Amino acid sequence: MLSRLGALLQEAVGAREPSIDLLQAFVEHWKGITHYYIESTDENTPVKKTDIPWRLRQMLDILVYEERQQDVAGEAGPCLEYLLQHKILETLCTLGKAEYPPGMRQQVFQFFSKVLAQVQHPLLHYLSVHRPVQKLLRLGGSVAGSLTEKEEVQFTSVLCSKIQQDPQLLTYILEGKKMIGRKKLSRESAVLPDDTACHRDEDHSHKSAPDKGPQTDRERCEARALNSPLPAETEAPDGGTGDSSLITSLLGLCKSKKSRVALKAQESLLLLVSVASPAAATYLAQSSPCCAVITEHLCELYRAMPAFLDPADIAASEGISWRLPSAPSDEASFPGKEALAAFLGWFDYCDHLITEAHAVVAETLAKVVAQKLFVETLQPQLWHVSEQSILTSTALLTAMLRQLRSRVLLQEAVAFLLGTGQQPAPAEDNPRTLCAHLIGHCDHLSDEISIATLRLFEELLQKPHEWIIRSLVLCNLEGRLYVARGSPEPENYEDTLDLEEDPYFTDGFLDSGLQPPAKPHPAPAIGSSDGRTAVTEIVNSFLCLVPEEAKTSVFLDETGYDTYVHDAYGLFQECSSRVAHWGWPLGPAPLDPHEPERPFFEGHFLQVLFDRMARILDQPYSLNLQVTSVLSRLALFPHPHIHEYLLDPYINLAPGCRSLFSVLVRVIGDLMQRIQRVPQFPGKLLLVRKQLMGQVPGEQLDHQTLLQGVVVLEEFCKELAAIAFVKFPPHGPHLNLSPSQEGQV
Repeated sequence: MLSRLGALLQEAVGAREPSIDLLQAFVEHWKGITHYYIESTDENTPVKKTDIPWRLRQMLDILVYEERQQDVAGEAGPCLEYLLQHKILETLCTLGKAEYPPGMRQQVFQFFSKVLAQVQHPLLHYLSVHRPVQKLLRLGGSVAGSLTEKEEVQFTSVLCSKIQQDPQLLTYILEGKKMIGRKKLSRESAVLPDDTACHRDEDHSHKSAPDKGPQTDRERCEARALNSPLPAETEAPDGGTGDSSLITSLLGLCKSKKSRVALKAQESLLLLVSVASPAAATYLAQSSPCCAVITEHLCELYRAMPAFLDPADIAASEGISWRLPSAPSDEASFPGKEALAAFLGWFDYCDHLITEAHAVVAETLAKVVAQKLFVETLQPQLWHVSEQSILTSTALLTAMLRQLRSRVLLQEAVAFLLGTGQQPAPAEDNPRTLCAHLIGHCDHLSDEISIATLRLFEELLQKPHEWIIRSLVLCNLEGRLYVARGSPEPENYEDTLDLEEDPYFTDGFLDSGLQPPAKPHPAPAIGSSDGRTAVTEIVNSFLCLVPEEAKTSVFLDETGYDTYVHDAYGLFQECSSRVAHWGWPLGPAPLDPHEPERPFFEGHFLQVLFDRMARILDQPYSLNLQVTSVLSRLALFPHPHIHEYLLDPYINLAPGCRSLFSVLVRVIGDLMQRIQRVPQFPGKLLLVRKQLMGQVPGEQLDHQTLLQGVVVLEEFCKELAAIAFVKFPPHGPHLNLSPSQEGQV
């Protein structure tokens, strides 16, 4: 196109200077546009039926061609000088605002976008360019869902691209003329100085330009378009709302119902916040409303959701992203589905913004999100007495954690949920913190709230942040106060766990297959070459914990232990890679036998989990599944104290202390007594297991809660055995392990 234009111009002008003819052609096309407004009498003719679009394209082609023919790179040619000095962009902005002829605004947006994108000369430093750019931004963002959204988003995209290439442009676009007096003339070697450019814009015309006719024509066509003498240069160059025009325009376009427009605007905003210059990033974070408007939209979307949403519906919305902010179409619809998808999609976008943004912008945005969304919006609902408010807010918080990827926002979320205190909370004092409040919800009177909160903590435990596991568990296990000190090693395993206190253990439990070793072995350290015996005994201890009369998996040829080993191996590898850089020790801290014993408290989190585990025979099936799932997540952590406290059956507990294994032992003792009070216990237990597996229709049975609890207990013991096996094998996990008999490794 440009080469054809150049050839035609050369033929037309003959021996004359090409640059003069380019300017003449450029001026003639501009005169043709201004004369249309002076001479036209039909105000209803669409702009596409006039010659205005063609003339604008010709002007653009001339500008680009002229620049390519310049001998000195970066030097403004005569046509570009004419464009700047005669404020053509200012006039076009005024004509676009008048929307006369109909569709003119669309043409103006297209012309601005193409000029800024295709002309390589740095235009945005000129007052006669960035001032109409600001006006056009305000013009585009004034109407939601306007017919020019496609052109508007292209225009803002070009601006963001230019700002990323030259971050110093950011203040010109956001502040405009106010910045000029404060700018140093540091770019004199690259572009025209700002003050010089402005001076030329205001007071001079190009030496080759025609007389003042075009200037007069411009004023007349502006007055005709607006029905009042309101030339563009007399308007305020930078109004109060103009400071944030680019950001507010982008945010308005992000809300578009047209998915392509919204996605393009989000990508442009992402480009803007990832600006490389520290000065520009600091201005964007501290002196512009960027972080505030992004977060306010997030809070608006949160408030737009129904007051109550089913936690199951929220959990089913997993996978919503900012690039595709809607649930799959084949999923069942429910009230508030679109609002939920919009909120989770924008939260995912905020998380992505924080991940990709400059560190200064990322930290500021994360803090604003934490304050406005977490503290001011979510926290009151978490403290609410209404069960529906607690359920919805907890499930939403879980969904947000599941989507959260940015390190900076994760830090704010962890500080919000768990606080920043370094000392473990004492047993007798449960502080009124949000963390303590949420832990209390794990043992709520409402089973639904307990399940929802346990899911929240399970999701939290999978995040790569050391303070999570340290504040919830490790800070209470430091010093190994749960281990008895200054006392001789017990002679046998029964003495360690005080089994003689439970008479049913001797007659029922021990006779059912548990054969403890003559002397306990400590859990081997990571990488120990002589740990095979101890690992085998630990695994067998968990596998044999449930008595034979309470086992049903053997009757269905689905022992499940092999599957648990495979699953545990993958989960353990994932967990180990997540914590690898935290510098955890390979072995437990040594004990001083002469140190006096101090009281041990497992911490409020483990206390609630152990209390829930102790009631496994009396709790609903879904609640038991969630409790055991959280405990399994904890047991996977490769810290020696966690392994010792949760997975070592041979630990010599201090007086009054309990471990996970000791809690399970008490549950088994209670189970042995209850079995004898349930007629036809083995048959009913097998029927319940088949019901849970979907092999037989579900029907209500006597003692169904107890029977379901026994099934969960059996599977949980196999899961713990598998975790212990893959965590500390002597030479790596044996994934092809196939025990010939349940309870033997």
